[in-house]
Amino acid sequence: MNITMLYNMFVRDFRKQQKRITLTLIALAWGTLSIMLLLAFGEGLRHQLTVNSRGMGQYIAVLWGGQTSIPFKGLGKGRRVKLTADDVEYLQNRIPEIKNIAGEYSRWSVETRFADKVLTEHVTGVYPNYEEMRNHIPERGGRMINDRDMEQKRRVAFLGHALKKRLFADSEAVGKDIMVNGVPFTVVGVMINKIQMNSYEGQDIDNLVIPFTTFQSIFGDPWIDNMIYQPHKLEDMKLVEQRIRELLGAKYKFDSKDDRAVSIWDVASNDKEMTNILLGIKIFLGIIGGLTLIIAGVGVANIMYVSVKERTREIGIKMAVGAKKSLILSQFLLEAIIITFFGGSIGMSVAYILTEAFKRVPIKSDVLDFMGRPTVDLSIGLAVVTILGIMGLLSGFFPALRASSVRPVEALRYE
Repeated sequence: MNITMLYNMFVRDFRKQQKRITLTLIALAWGTLSIMLLLAFGEGLRHQLTVNSRGMGQYIAVLWGGQTSIPFKGLGKGRRVKLTADDVEYLQNRIPEIKNIAGEYSRWSVETRFADKVLTEHVTGVYPNYEEMRNHIPERGGRMINDRDMEQKRRVAFLGHALKKRLFADSEAVGKDIMVNGVPFTVVGVMINKIQMNSYEGQDIDNLVIPFTTFQSIFGDPWIDNMIYQPHKLEDMKLVEQRIRELLGAKYKFDSKDDRAVSIWDVASNDKEMTNILLGIKIFLGIIGGLTLIIAGVGVANIMYVSVKERTREIGIKMAVGAKKSLILSQFLLEAIIITFFGGSIGMSVAYILTEAFKRVPIKSDVLDFMGRPTVDLSIGLAVVTILGIMGLLSGFFPALRASSVRPVEALRYE
């Protein structure tokens, strides 16, 4: 009964102060809408850039042979360190922290022919575990090269998405034969279209991928161009790098502290930096939205103070006829919370409708593909609800405390 009575009192007071309360609701809704949209764009940006940064692979490192810069055991500096296919197994067997490791061959300007189309493309020879390490994910209906392709040195090809478009346009590619340097290859898969922020040999979607052993037998390259490795645990990345330098240093006779003898690009550390940058952007947008919401909260506090002032005589009458201090306090607290709740709910609903509608608009844009679309995250909604609840309590508590502390005699004499 008390809740019902308080609600009825709120409805009555709303009718009396309809314009003022409506403006406060609009201010709250606008503040909530602003912070939700800001954080939704920030979340969409964070999600998409995280996906883009992992386009080349997650928790991986790239290893190249280099040139010594420090004399070692009587050997001069300036010696070339060239990696071979045997180094892959050499490191895999000696470093248990490595989950995946693979060598890679690379050759540019290779004649690639299909029907009457003749292109010069980038061809790479890779291991099957590139599907996991380097996100060489096939489209439905196709596959990446596998272990049997490696063992039997099959002439099969896995095409990047953009290369497939250049060769086959919109027609089916899987199962078709192409000529690579005059040698027939069967297309077994096409890579999904992906955005790749990092690269070291161009974009994967432009590459023609063949089995490592097939590349070796056709082109006869004695040295591999690079290696990719991935530890079991991200925290082992530095340990694995140190062990690689020590093992290769022992094999090729160079100082393990010579960082030019072999070059290692720790892609995982770049992912950490990107995560920190995106977190900073999200916090910045949250602060801006929070300030907007605080301004709306000030509006709630003002209307509550004005409400107390205008209803001082009414409060005095209620207390004179026996209304308890807790009833007066509850009345004004409930009013503040209801105003805050409805204003916040309107703002969140509009923000959700706008972001969902925007995501469903079929806009083809490279910018949108790279930056992502706004996404309302559950954690964002919970944070806004928490902020609104605190604002409602603080905005209503002090005016309510003042109202419940008024002496009935003084309130009745108030003009």
